[in-house]
Amino acid sequence: MMTESDETAPSAGGEQPRAPGSRQPKAGERRRARILAMQALYQRHFSKSRITDIEAEFTVDNDMSNVDSAYFRDLLQGVHREQADLDRTLEPFLDRPLGEIDPVELAIVRIGAYELKHRIDVPYRVVINEGIEMAKRFGGTEGHRFVNSILDKLGRRLRLAETRPR
Repeated sequence: MMTESDETAPSAGGEQPRAPGSRQPKAGERRRARILAMQALYQRHFSKSRITDIEAEFTVDNDMSNVDSAYFRDLLQGVHREQADLDRTLEPFLDRPLGEIDPVELAIVRIGAYELKHRIDVPYRVVINEGIEMAKRFGGTEGHRFVNSILDKLGRRLRLAETRPR
């Protein structure tokens, strides 16, 4: 099980910069940020609304008091901005074309791929665990297995220093 210290521990690459005097986000705040980002990306999949409009809608329509808002924005904007690159990174590990993947699970693996590539402050095991938990809650019956398989393979490729046997 993930603990708060698991998510906040610095990795080999160091932590993301934080504003002076700001506190370390709690694991639950990051979890809620991931869930909202996944839901926003899911909405974007169908609506094709501008990502800035979806972000604004989500920040107005949801209680953001217990959400790491900066992390939500980073995930949403980052996944949207780098979607084509993330998809190319994911494709070698997929068992079917992108267009055949459930939109919820696709949003989850894109978020996981983004975190594995760009958020080295989050341990790869946390990225995988959070993806699995979102897939269990929001995905199809066996969606968590798909998410686990993809993120585990991707984590071994992108986070070699963390995944290498000691």
